[in-house]
Amino acid sequence: MKRFLLIISLLLSCTCSSSARVRHYTLEVQKEYPHDRQAYTQGFFFQGSQLYESTGLKGKSSFRRLSLESAEPEFKMDFNKKYFVEGSVILGDTLYILTWQNKVLFLYDAKTMEYKASYSYPREGWGLTTDGKSLIASDGTSYLYFLSPELKLERSLNVTLNGKALKYLNELEWIDGKIWANVYMTDFIVIINPKDGKVEALVDCSGLLPENLRCEDTDVLNGIAVDSQGRIFLTGKNWPRIYEVRLVEEKD
Repeated sequence: MKRFLLIISLLLSCTCSSSARVRHYTLEVQKEYPHDRQAYTQGFFFQGSQLYESTGLKGKSSFRRLSLESAEPEFKMDFNKKYFVEGSVILGDTLYILTWQNKVLFLYDAKTMEYKASYSYPREGWGLTTDGKSLIASDGTSYLYFLSPELKLERSLNVTLNGKALKYLNELEWIDGKIWANVYMTDFIVIINPKDGKVEALVDCSGLLPENLRCEDTDVLNGIAVDSQGRIFLTGKNWPRIYEVRLVEEKD
């Protein structure tokens, strides 16, 4: 609980230790789409016009190809019950899928979804995205890891907000040259400069999923995807909706 309160206090702080002001945004919902309430969303991304999702929990982990018009996946690949699947992304002709504490990274052919290989992974797997050249991974700490397509560590990036390390970085997305990250156990997304790790903006997503759509197993916000048109989509673990959203900047 103390750690959670520390995260909240950092996110709500308006004081900056540098001259750069951290921008604050709220959301305006543009459209709603159905989402499988049983999908414990871990990875969420578009490749071209196609939406994909990886889901977690042991015995329920999967990778899916989705249609925005239906909660039923068009394609679903289930994992052995010993695996807890996390973030996923396509880079080049390869689909990369992380696991949480299994320390295994799976590789599949991005077109056929056929298994290619699996590798030992040196840390917990959380979020995964790409800048088009490197894989970018989170592990629940304040660090992001840039990996080559061959999985060699290129560099690590310490993410800071108001000069303090920001932990619990989870699902990731690369949008307009910045890294967007869900902050686990909060309703906030942070927008990170990939060069210096500084949080440049906070996105307050509180109230995105209304109370009347929440059930006993409804979990936290987790899932950021941007399509080829620049539209941004958000969802959460066991949420019944995907939301197309627009950012609205809060003025001082």
